[in-house]
Amino acid sequence: MKSSYSVFAEDIPPYSGPKAARESYADLKQLSAILGHIYMRPGLKILPGQRRFSKVPWMVPMLELLPPTSIGHLREWGLSTVFVLAKNYNKLVHVWESVTAMAELWHPQTNSFIFREFEATILLEELEIMLGLPRYQRGEELATSYIVEQINSWSILAYITTKKNDLYSMTSGMHVHLLPIAQWITSQCKRKTTNYTAITKAAAICICGVILFPESDGAISFGNLSIIDSISEGMKIGQAVLGFLYAGLTSAALRGPFYGSVIALELWMGMDIQFQTVEDLTRECKTMLNHPLPYVGGRLHMSTRAWCKTAQVKGMQAWRKYLRSLTVADFDMHPRFMHGWIIHLPQHTGLALRLLGNGALVSYNPDRCYLQCGAARTVVPLLSHFPPIKERKRGDEQNERDMHSTVVHWEG
Repeated sequence: MKSSYSVFAEDIPPYSGPKAARESYADLKQLSAILGHIYMRPGLKILPGQRRFSKVPWMVPMLELLPPTSIGHLREWGLSTVFVLAKNYNKLVHVWESVTAMAELWHPQTNSFIFREFEATILLEELEIMLGLPRYQRGEELATSYIVEQINSWSILAYITTKKNDLYSMTSGMHVHLLPIAQWITSQCKRKTTNYTAITKAAAICICGVILFPESDGAISFGNLSIIDSISEGMKIGQAVLGFLYAGLTSAALRGPFYGSVIALELWMGMDIQFQTVEDLTRECKTMLNHPLPYVGGRLHMSTRAWCKTAQVKGMQAWRKYLRSLTVADFDMHPRFMHGWIIHLPQHTGLALRLLGNGALVSYNPDRCYLQCGAARTVVPLLSHFPPIKERKRGDEQNERDMHSTVVHWEG
């Protein structure tokens, strides 16, 4: 499999500008040439892994018990939007037909969606603004959340509780279960303890596990636990969230289970493809009522008085037809919430920042999507991270060199 992808990559010349990119675009659209890609499964009705994204009955009762001090800590750590989304999570309805149709257009080599006339991806700046996460700034390379040592989940959870029975109930295998943590929070709040920082850390694990790092039913990996824990230390986690979503889309595109922040994906689709703000509308958009956008709309300059461009698109086949025929005019390349923000690009052609996660390196190529960024696309990256991402060894010298070499200086 790897050799066939390498041959595919070698056939694509480097891009020297938007014109050259447009001329060679036909070479990029060959999703059908990717062995095992779900693009070639027209009968697919259920995206593998979607059943993991079920309602979370314990979330709202737990969050309603949080003391004001802990809620204040969540705001200080940049999790206000995540908190609001978590509190309204059970009201959201995921439109899996549209998510599946988007996954069918995901290119696992370029980490971008391949539409009929253009290429687009979820930009790091877009994700940080949509989810209200602390934004990465140039010169803050050392504040990017990643881990090079072996992850000891008990040492992290010990800040919450030191009781072995609690720790055993919270962990199994390489995962941490969210329900026992939520139950611990509930018991602490009902007893009116003043251990506010520990309660906040536990709440951050729960809400981030559901909104930012959903992977399996009610559980997160040790790696993502470490990323969430770093939030309280001022670390920026936007890259890890986006890298995890990229890896989940690649997994789904290659017939594996989907994981990652489906809410971030739906927010991006809503802003760029589905909804359009109309100033003189007097009625609310009913399609948006069960969408994540109403809960973060103020940040994105979007209200429920919007026009839904996809209101008539119903069912899997309709979404496939709509997205596969999407034109440049139908896609909002410069959404209003991005006005005035700088999109950071690599300094040199062929360089790309690789999104850093605790167990993965995922290529990030925003300059391929030149219509979004106003820059030429670069050469197709080699598949060193395939399939779908390369598990790296932690705690050795080579890993340390790799991590520092992947963080490049950016300029807009």
